[in-house]
Amino acid sequence: MTQTKSSQARVVVEAPVGEGSISLETGWWAKQADGAIVVRQGDTAVLVTMCTADARPDQSFFPLTVDYQEKGYAAGKIPGGFFKREGRPGEHEILACRLVDRPIRPMFPDGFMDEVQIICTVISADGVYSPEVLAITGASTALHISKLPFEGPIAAVRVGRVDGNLIANPTYEQLEKSDIDFVVAGSKDAIVMVEGGAEFVPENEVLDALYFAHESLQGLLSVQEDLRAKVGVEKIEFAAPESDQELAAKVRELAKTRLEEACSIQGKSERYDAISAVKDETLAALEEEYPEREKEIQDELHHIVKDFVRGRILDSGLRIDGRSPSDVRFIECETSVLPRAHGSAVFTRGETQALVTATLGTSVDAQRIDSLAGQSEKTFLLHYNFPPYCTGEVKFMRGTARREIGHGALAERALKPVIPAGEEFPYVVRIVSEVMESNGSSSMASVCGGSLAMMDAGINIKAPVGGVAMGLIKEGDRVAILTDILGDEDHLGDMDFKVCGTTDGVTALQMDIKCSGLSRQTMETALEQAKAGRSHILGEMAKELKSARENMSPYAPTIKSIQINPDKIRDVIGPGGKTIRSITESTGVKIDISDDGRVDIAGNDQAAIARAIEIIEGLTEEPEVGKKYCGVVKRITDFGAFVEILPGLDGLLHISQLRHERVEHVSDVVKEGDEIMVVVLDIDKQGRIRLSHKELENYPD
Repeated sequence: MTQTKSSQARVVVEAPVGEGSISLETGWWAKQADGAIVVRQGDTAVLVTMCTADARPDQSFFPLTVDYQEKGYAAGKIPGGFFKREGRPGEHEILACRLVDRPIRPMFPDGFMDEVQIICTVISADGVYSPEVLAITGASTALHISKLPFEGPIAAVRVGRVDGNLIANPTYEQLEKSDIDFVVAGSKDAIVMVEGGAEFVPENEVLDALYFAHESLQGLLSVQEDLRAKVGVEKIEFAAPESDQELAAKVRELAKTRLEEACSIQGKSERYDAISAVKDETLAALEEEYPEREKEIQDELHHIVKDFVRGRILDSGLRIDGRSPSDVRFIECETSVLPRAHGSAVFTRGETQALVTATLGTSVDAQRIDSLAGQSEKTFLLHYNFPPYCTGEVKFMRGTARREIGHGALAERALKPVIPAGEEFPYVVRIVSEVMESNGSSSMASVCGGSLAMMDAGINIKAPVGGVAMGLIKEGDRVAILTDILGDEDHLGDMDFKVCGTTDGVTALQMDIKCSGLSRQTMETALEQAKAGRSHILGEMAKELKSARENMSPYAPTIKSIQINPDKIRDVIGPGGKTIRSITESTGVKIDISDDGRVDIAGNDQAAIARAIEIIEGLTEEPEVGKKYCGVVKRITDFGAFVEILPGLDGLLHISQLRHERVEHVSDVVKEGDEIMVVVLDIDKQGRIRLSHKELENYPD
């Protein structure tokens, strides 16, 4: 049987990025996919595939799905657990899915309804470069060389800053020293997405980092164009279906004036009810004349609302709820709302409200993470919950959604820089945000509420953190930047820009841009307006609580830390853990021992903690010259007795040091098992201890 070689050529292109380079390869892997790319940096590689299917009948939304999966073999690891294979995606993988999805989705034309699936598989991980950023560029390339009407390309880089120097796609080691960590995606002319955090970095330096990243990704755009020229297939021609102008005119005649009146109602529920009533009446009025065309009518009604809301903001500066573009909604804060929680706060801004709690735990409560980058522990956790009642809806609760994980990660990133260092604060902290009511920027309410809850718990954070969501309306050269956007302004606007930070600078940033051609000047204005909004919010928070409470909740564990000689750790643990179990069982405390000899003792009973410390110090005490001890005779010889002065530590009490007068036999003075007071005369270089009983009077207490 004759075998024929595949006619598809293997093509590789490469672009310099930062201190290294990134390659894009196609033509060998996954050739039955509509687009397949292997993107590499160093020994990290991600296979990104794209497949498409025709739109389903009556499809009303763009069904783009993105999956990101890390395989154990990529780092030479066998997955843990009973099944020894990869299972459901972890939190890191879900966040990576969102990172790929967000800049890709807006690059498809309105009205395109074909089903598109992108799968990003990490097939090699070197522990040096992060694969999720590579996946964004790989996804763009797979789409760009395909037949789909993808309006790219785009590319992404991570930007860090070490010793004041900006670095494109830094290594993990460099990131540990960096005070900036942003993932920036962009097209040739504009930034389209930002996600990341910083350590109190001023707004102008944030902007410098973003545009440094945008400049750094230009080479990746060029090589995508080169690859498309070599292997790309012809793009399908797509034009959104033209609307029926006659139907559109009738819808506007029936609904325009009344919809505009409904959109002018400031209360969310009342506004939604009024808009819904106009829509229902319009559908009923046109049902007989235009049967089975409900979707077209709904689309036209949506356009009326969108045009009115955007036009009024640009023409008069008047927003849906009557505010000016820079106004922040009314803020109300309350702390200590839950009697048993270690710290709690309710943060309300307009029609958005979050109940946020802070819980203090010990090291045993840390989250253990096993990833391709290795094993690690998280001692600061933030969990964000968005139940259906917060928007007055009825939905199944099927576990934590991707959106909840993404919003929680943003709030966690914003608050983490203000947590005290582990040396002075050996606690695990868990923040939980329950969104009680939502009409825009519930994640920012979680940041503000989380800051208040931690201060209420007595956590001496470095500074309070506030967050604000910014929006944008852009029509040609006319631009309006909106502070503290509503849900509708997010949906109908051109940008969602969330900025978190203290009075000293930015700690987290998330931005999604739906329009093109956003200038640096506009970005700078948005950041400055966000800073003003954040300052106002921090001022309102300070009216409730300016700093951490002096005392922690009586229900929070108390942790005391002591330092022991690392060589003595085995004495505290004991054979098979016998000694440490005995201490915890007798005192009821929790004990955690670090490799450097730091011992954390946690409990709710101060006396029990003190007793545990006493026991541990007794087990690990080092002998001191001139100090007296009550020892136990362990062994007798002709020349003296060996006396245990500390657990497991003996010294020699020479026969000449028993009494001032001559002693013929050691057994005439002491016997095995006797207790005897001794003083340490000397400790030699080998650690041998010389004791005396007769010299006790020469060493006063």
